[in-house]
Amino acid sequence: MSNASAARNLRAQIDQIQPMTRFVLATLALASGVYTYLGVRSLLDGSATLVFFSAIIYSAAVSVGIYGFWSYLIRFVPEMRDAASRLVLMGVMVLGCLMIVAMSSWLNAAALAGSAAVEQHLAETLEDYTGDLDQAHGNALGALSLLPDIQRASDRFARLADDERQSGALTGTSGSGSVVQLLTQMSAQMDELHATILNSRDTVSTLFEEGQQHLATMRGLVSAPGPVQPRSDRFAEEAVALAGVIASLEQTSIAPSVARAASDLSAGFIAPVADGSNAELAGRQDQVMATVRESVAAQSKALSIAAEEIMAQPQVAERRYVPLSAAEAVLRYASSFLPSWAGAISIDLLPAVLVGIMSVVYASIRRDEAVMSDAERLTAADLLRSLDVQRALTARQDRASEPEASPQARPENPVEEPSPGQNVTPLSLNERKRQEP
Repeated sequence: MSNASAARNLRAQIDQIQPMTRFVLATLALASGVYTYLGVRSLLDGSATLVFFSAIIYSAAVSVGIYGFWSYLIRFVPEMRDAASRLVLMGVMVLGCLMIVAMSSWLNAAALAGSAAVEQHLAETLEDYTGDLDQAHGNALGALSLLPDIQRASDRFARLADDERQSGALTGTSGSGSVVQLLTQMSAQMDELHATILNSRDTVSTLFEEGQQHLATMRGLVSAPGPVQPRSDRFAEEAVALAGVIASLEQTSIAPSVARAASDLSAGFIAPVADGSNAELAGRQDQVMATVRESVAAQSKALSIAAEEIMAQPQVAERRYVPLSAAEAVLRYASSFLPSWAGAISIDLLPAVLVGIMSVVYASIRRDEAVMSDAERLTAADLLRSLDVQRALTARQDRASEPEASPQARPENPVEEPSPGQNVTPLSLNERKRQEP
């Protein structure tokens, strides 16, 4: 195929697809306007009528702007022949694409994936609250880890008291003396501390069960069918109630009380006066009570260190649930909805592909026409118009070249000369026959 034929075919194809090009641009602009309407409606507040008309006006402006923008570019960019003009228009196209994304594409994404993004926000918030509840529950139950140590200390003091009472294992003299009294006192204090920790466990369990109920309700709201906005409002109510439960668990921790009780064991140690019947027995009682005092101090120190470790655990940070609209959620969780973002942007920027196609086609036409002769560039219509112009010019030149007689050269009374036909006398056929013999 010659260059002339290729160029003519391409121009003919461009003329044929012009209606389709306008139809494609109008359809894409309309689709973008519809999704923009759905997205912007979730951002507006006010009466239903105000929201409806505001969203309609905004979406209509977006549709008209997108259609006009791409119509201009698809007509002018392919016609640019120099690199500077083409580069400037490309820069304008990039700027326009950014503006389209800012005013339309993110709203399209909100319409496509807004509900799913809000549900993801609810799900992630639910996970955070679940972690907070578990952490608060663990902190509240931290003091329970001290129960075995406290129980062993209480049993040891009680056993030593029984041994001293029955066989005098410590002082060598059986009976209920001052040593037995001291050991029984220490065992009773340990039992009181043990009972305090056990009582706190019931309160912690009740609060934890209440928190679990709130979490179950929140899980149901996340996965429930229907519009997401009412579910988000109900989710916020449950989140506030759960935050109160978590705060109560933080205040229920028995670790500070254990630390104070452990300090009191050593600081508030009161040894009874030795009541031995003789000086030797009293001396042995003093030695045993000193040993008990050292044991109580060691036990107090161990409990204090354990309680401080429990209190040193990180506290649950205060958390507040922040509801998000569909547009805000799709922006925050954009990485989770890349296909929706790709579709939303493609609706607005797909005409850029058409601009590129037209630019390539026009460049090919110009290359083919550059090597064509003048005769190949002429069409039949061009030839007919050229012939008409030539005839008009020739007629004008002929009229201009004819000499015009001046008025003085013309005779005032011109003599009429007889025409050659006036000297001929017509003869009829009948007269000719009479003259014949």
